[in-house]
Amino acid sequence: MKQLIEIFMVALKLGVTSFGGPTAHLGYFRNEYVERRKWLSDKVYQDLVALCQFLPGPASSQVGMAIGMMRGGLLGGIAAFLGFTLPSVLLLILAVRLMPESIDWIQGLKLVAVAVVLHAIIGMAKNSLKSWQTLLIALAALAASLFLPTSLTQILIMIASGLTGMMVFRNSSMPFGESLKLPISKTTGLVSLGILVLLLIVLPILSGIIHNDWLTAFDKFYRSGLLVFGGGHVILPLLEREFVPYFLDADDFIAGYGLAQAVPGPLFTFASYIGAVISGVGGGLFAMIAIFLPAFLLVTGCLPFWQQLREKREMKQALIGINAGVIGILTAAWIHPIITHTIADVWDILFAVLLFCGLHYFKLAPWMIVAAGLVIGIFFYR
Repeated sequence: MKQLIEIFMVALKLGVTSFGGPTAHLGYFRNEYVERRKWLSDKVYQDLVALCQFLPGPASSQVGMAIGMMRGGLLGGIAAFLGFTLPSVLLLILAVRLMPESIDWIQGLKLVAVAVVLHAIIGMAKNSLKSWQTLLIALAALAASLFLPTSLTQILIMIASGLTGMMVFRNSSMPFGESLKLPISKTTGLVSLGILVLLLIVLPILSGIIHNDWLTAFDKFYRSGLLVFGGGHVILPLLEREFVPYFLDADDFIAGYGLAQAVPGPLFTFASYIGAVISGVGGGLFAMIAIFLPAFLLVTGCLPFWQQLREKREMKQALIGINAGVIGILTAAWIHPIITHTIADVWDILFAVLLFCGLHYFKLAPWMIVAAGLVIGIFFYR
């Protein structure tokens, strides 16, 4: 129980302070779990990021779930999920009736995201870009992500990076990989994947037969959470198609989207706003469970087999390329939308550089950087 409380509290701190979207979340996670607490190595962390980039759903939330599972099994994954997710869920539920008139100060937190993501990219690059071949893979992934910004592009980049790694590094010596130490059996993984597929098939059938609003909403949230590739922002058009105008009007939907940018944690929690508009606090919590359930089932189902697969020589070669590709994808996300939607003038550049220096060179804690960003946003952007 003590271990589960620790997992929850660490994730809760991240859930309160992790602004800036999924790419920034990966930076916060690396700072907390790899650099500060040493719960896993940078290599294992990058392997987890690579796996979750392959899977549909909210990649940063899935990485957090996976780390929780490595630390405390299935209950550890649930504790990590709740800690990271509940702060933004509760804020969005509360905001349904207390919508702020202005959130201009959020610019300071967007500047924090610029600093956090750059710090993460540099740290990951030091560990993965150790040859000119890996550098070229990362640059190719960067270029492809910038010039072909689609959800399919990310999947193709990961596949191409892995195949390139297998070809380029086929004659390289492969050291024995570090164990993931995952307390979840393959049987549990198979059961989880079975439930995932079963719900995907059964829910639309049942909702069509029973015509219950709660069942219909659960089906819509579940399918939206499962069919997302390319990051949390992709969930927005899916939810818009499923819920507007059937459950809420376009004005409420757009207002909720704007507010979702102002809270920490995963963008998938926007579903809780929709649920709260439909049916209050219960609806918000119901939506949270429905939209994140497929992500949890996917991670539980894939992790036990990922441990065995990543120990194969061919997979180790592929992971060299995949990890380089991940850095290219993250760098592209840092450039767009983070830089392009944040940096508008010389003051933005100055504040972003100061925040980065505080994190990277002066080794200030991430929460201190977030606090500094809040101060900058409140006093310079109101």
